[in-house]
Amino acid sequence: MPLTKVTGPTLNTRPHFAILDGLRGIAAIAVVIYHFMEIAVPDYHQSFIAHAHLAVDFFFCLSGFVIAYAYDHKLKQLGLALFMKLRLIRLHPLVIIGSVIGLLVFVYDPFSNLYQAYADRTPLMFITSCLMIPYPLVHERYFNLFHLNPPTWSLFWEYIANMVYALVLIRLRNKAMWALVGIAAVAICYESFHAGSLAVGWGGDNIVGGGIRVAYSFLAGILVYRSNWVIKSRLGFLSIGLFLIAVFVIPFSEKTNAVVDILLVLFYFPFLIALGAGAQLKKRFSKICKWSGEISYPLYVIHYPFIWLFMSYVEQTKPNMQQMSGMIIFGVLALITLAYGILVFVDIPIRNYLKKVWIKDSPRKTEKSVVVFSVGREPIDS
Repeated sequence: MPLTKVTGPTLNTRPHFAILDGLRGIAAIAVVIYHFMEIAVPDYHQSFIAHAHLAVDFFFCLSGFVIAYAYDHKLKQLGLALFMKLRLIRLHPLVIIGSVIGLLVFVYDPFSNLYQAYADRTPLMFITSCLMIPYPLVHERYFNLFHLNPPTWSLFWEYIANMVYALVLIRLRNKAMWALVGIAAVAICYESFHAGSLAVGWGGDNIVGGGIRVAYSFLAGILVYRSNWVIKSRLGFLSIGLFLIAVFVIPFSEKTNAVVDILLVLFYFPFLIALGAGAQLKKRFSKICKWSGEISYPLYVIHYPFIWLFMSYVEQTKPNMQQMSGMIIFGVLALITLAYGILVFVDIPIRNYLKKVWIKDSPRKTEKSVVVFSVGREPIDS
């Protein structure tokens, strides 16, 4: 599988890396299963998907690649204000939708009275969740930065990474980028050994870890694109998808987690993105990859309130593993269906409306230039 550089005319065709879209969907589904399993099997040694926390690092790395692909050549033309509008339109409607779902589940959870202990502070929790302002409060449930919708922690760092990209990284040459990647690599090694793994960044007592994780992976993704690293091969979506799944099913071990996480994040994920960018997508998998990419973001953003509901049910009723297994299978399928429904009937209409309102005065040429790296109608940016 030769490593080739994409130059000149090849880059000018602006290829659609559809397999990367498909990989995002696999990673999002893995995160949902991982969170269910955390409740059903709290001992990670017994979980078959114990390393799916690394899906977030894969998202960060892919995001760096996609943002560089979409905006390196046109950010100066767009300007900072329009860039941030586009990112808000893409990301924030689902942030608010996820917060609303989280609020409803928290208040009306039939298996828990935890809301009563935080009723006076719930409005502030909701406001900070919608505005993506970290507010770690609920110690009974792991002291998440955003209790109503915990996955928002990664989007908090995603926004920061996007702003840093537009203000600083867009201006840096590769030598400076390599220096930053080196510093971030040292930091991520320290964090992994200090914490025992890279499952950090989501809580009030480990928030710094999130900044370290996004710093390395986002920078690495940008470098994969700017260095034109594409690994040409005959591998397809199924093969590369299995390469990604293999990461998530690595067994849990206190002795090796820190090293394993470091190696996967530092080397394997950038390699996988380069591999996915150069792989061949067979026609029969094009719709699967498109659909997988479409549901990945809404699934990731809206699923966790239902994990809280599952947790409350398990705490109160103490179901056996067979019962929980059936609930997990049903829950994953139901959440995928719900995510797709929210995408089609809520998120896309809202984004289309916001584009008309916020970008209506842009010249036609600029409107054409703001189309984000996409496969079909939906961007694969995070």
